[in-house]
Parts: sequence; C-alpha cells; structure tokens
Amino acid sequence: MKILVLNAGSSSLKYQLFNMESSEVLAKGNCERIGAGGTITHKRPNADPLFEELNLENHGVALERVLALLCSDEYGVIKSISEIDAVGHRVAHGGEQLKESSIVTESVIKYLETIVPINPLHGPPALAGMKACLELMPEVKQVAVFDTSFYSEIEDFRYIYPIPYEFYENDKIRRYGFHGTSHRYVSAQLAKCLGKPIEELKIITCHLGNGSSITAVDGGKAIDTSMGFSPQEGIEMGTRSGSIDPTIVPYLMKTKGYTAQEVEDIINKKSGLLGVSGISNDCRNVNEAAEAGNKRAELAIKILINGIKKHIGSYVAELNGLDAVVFTAGIGENDWTIREKVCDNMDYLGIEIDKEKNKNFKRGIPFDITAKGAKVATWVIPTDEEYMIAIDTQRLANK
Repeated sequence: MKILVLNAGSSSLKYQLFNMESSEVLAKGNCERIGAGGTITHKRPNADPLFEELNLENHGVALERVLALLCSDEYGVIKSISEIDAVGHRVAHGGEQLKESSIVTESVIKYLETIVPINPLHGPPALAGMKACLELMPEVKQVAVFDTSFYSEIEDFRYIYPIPYEFYENDKIRRYGFHGTSHRYVSAQLAKCLGKPIEELKIITCHLGNGSSITAVDGGKAIDTSMGFSPQEGIEMGTRSGSIDPTIVPYLMKTKGYTAQEVEDIINKKSGLLGVSGISNDCRNVNEAAEAGNKRAELAIKILINGIKKHIGSYVAELNGLDAVVFTAGIGENDWTIREKVCDNMDYLGIEIDKEKNKNFKRGIPFDITAKGAKVATWVIPTDEEYMIAIDTQRLANK
C-alpha cells in the first residue's frame, strides 16, 4: 500500500510518499513560496535532489506538480497516480467534534471551515490541500489526522480555563493542545525501546523546536499538555513568548496604542528566543552567543530551561510518578547542551543523565542517555509525524 502524506502551510506544501509494506519513504519534498513565485525540492533515496523554480499560484498547482514529479520517467517513483492508495493530511486543529483521525468528507470540510476563526494560521492551508486532492484525485481516499486528537481524553478540569464558562459553551475557548501526533509517536516508540507495555508507563515527552510543547502521558494517553487554546501557550519558543500574564496585552494596547493584531504579532513573531536575545529565533545561534558571553542570549536560554523544568516538575505531580522523559524535535533531538541543562539538578525526581552519552548521542535513532542507577529513564527519540499520519491513513483507508 502506498500512502501520500501532505502537510500544507500558508505558503508551503511538504510531502512524503510511503510504501507501507516496507515502511520506506519512496520520495519526499517541499513546495515553498506558494502564491509568491514558487520552488520545489524533490528527493528520492540514492538520487540527487531536484530543485525547481516555477510559478506555484496556489496549493492546487503545487500538488499538481508534485503528482507529476512522482509519476515522471526521470524523477518519479511510481508509474501513475492510481498507485497511490490514500492521502493523509496533517491538520493542526480538529476542534471539539473531530477527536480522531477521520476520512475527509464534505461534512468534515464544512466543520473545519467553521473553526477557522480559532485556527486562522493552519486551518486555511490544510483545507486548501484537502480540496486540491479531492479535485485532482477524486477516487483516492483522503484522511485528516489532527494534532489535537491526542488530547481528546484530557479531563475537563485540565482543559477548561477559569474564565466565564459561557466562553467555553458559546465560543469553544478551551485548551486544545498541539504537536499531538509527535507526542503520540515518541511515547509509543519509547515503550518499544523499554520493552514494556505503554499502558504501564508514566512518560513526559518534550517536543522542543522553534515551536515547543511538553506533554504528560499516562498509560499511552495524554493527561495534560503545555500548549492550549493556541500553540502560543506554554514555554518560551523561537519567536513565541509562551505563557505570559494576560494583562500585558491590554496594558500594551492602552499605553502604547497597539492594535490587537500588532500585539498578536509581537507575542507570536517577535518574542521568545528572538525577542529576549535580540539575536535569532534559532536556538543554535542563541546558544553560541550565550557561550561567547552575550548576557541577553544567556538570559533567553535560562528562561527556556526554567520553563521546561517547571513543566516537568508539575507533570510529575499530576502523573503521581514518572518512568521516563523523552526529548524530541529539532532542539530536543540535536542540542545536547539544552538536554543537559534541563536534566541538571533533577535527581530528586529520579532524573539523571550520563553526560558523556548525552554529548555523544547518535543522531537519527532512539538513544538512551540515562545515568547508571537513575530511577527515571531519559531518552532521545527522533519524531516521525509523517509516518504516524501514514499509519492512521492506512488504518482508515483499509476500513
């Protein structure tokens, strides 16, 4: 069975084609600058990548070119579109109604259109990708896999905000959580690595990248997570502030004359590592500056570390114990200094890492960095959201 996985952004379209029998990625790539020119990078195993500059007017045009490349004599890996058995779409938000991965139907699309106001950044491009597929591949089953679905069983006292209840009833303002596909994947992989049933494990998963979230997983189910109504809540991120005192927003509007949109841009695009350090949203650059003695860069890193530690500590209390911590995503997988600083002085909670193993970890594979005798296992596990989407797509398409 061959599954095409699509991840549509506002001006991008990432894709991977999987052979599910062998779990092999046959081809993958990224269309960028959609609507403002356009480029495509197309990659296949054991072949030079193809880079094209062309006019990609919209997501439909981009998808049309992707399908042509996948089927082409020179750059393709299949003979025709008919070899694609199903398409899986990464969808950030399923709202309150779509709590599990779903076959894309007219009613699903109509519901997703109704929740665009609470998902303005990721909703429209995901819908554009689905509609383009339905037009170009009408006979192929489409599956929507939601980042929010992993959090569908969180208890109400953890997702209801302490504001007037009618804002939840009427406007569906609540904690939704994001990066769920990643947290679901790495927690399942950890159970395999430990050789234990996931139902017996209490895990904290740390998805740390330009966008970061931390999730408490009990018995394979998420019980709490750091992101909330939007991906803005939680720890400091690349350009997002994470959680701040909400009165800062009206204060800035009243004293500085900012509009609501300007304040939203500040806390989403100009804050976090970038805003504090004044250097970059890239943790690598901020770390380098901190090591060179830049005080604002040092401060930005300390804020990040402290935020991660506080969430881990609070989740240990919620879980009433802890078996393992997992680090994943761009920073979590690749920055050994961040992992070391997070795990430093956490021995009271049973978290201790082998610093040499941590520093000399092997990229691209699950790696155990637990110190000898530590009560809590600590692992680095590369995430694979696309493969998780492919698995859900295969399961639903086969039904």
